Amino acid sequence: MNEQSVWKGHPSHLVNLGLYVLCILLCFLIVPLFVAFWVWLKTRSNVYQVTTERVLRTVGIFSRVTDTLELYRVKDLRVDQPLSLRIFGLCTIVLLTSDHTNSVFTVPAVKFNLGLQDKIRALVEQRRDVKHVREIDLE
Repeated sequence: MNEQSVWKGHPSHLVNLGLYVLCILLCFLIVPLFVAFWVWLKTRSNVYQVTTERVLRTVGIFSRVTDTLELYRVKDLRVDQPLSLRIFGLCTIVLLTSDHTNSVFTVPAVKFNLGLQDKIRALVEQRRDVKHVREIDLE
């Protein structure tokens, strides 16, 4: 089976709204404009991609780093919608995993109506079936 992209996107700039407003209020100092641009660029350079096999997070402006999470390692999925995001139809998807480097994998401030959380859940089950992997918790 070939790996196919299911979703690709960036976090919403709404998470930086407070900083942007402050920079606009202090724009007469000139430096806040550069700060706002830098934060905008950092947010824009964060790319999240869900494929049929993995979730990838690429960050960095000049140097890029890509974290990869195999879907069969996802143990639980949570959707957080604080009021500040809910008003704008956004949510943060939190994946709790058995991966040692990414035990909590977060996809921040994405559109809630995309049904991305349902797609991820279905893909996790498909990958587990293909890999013949089952989650067992020992206590």
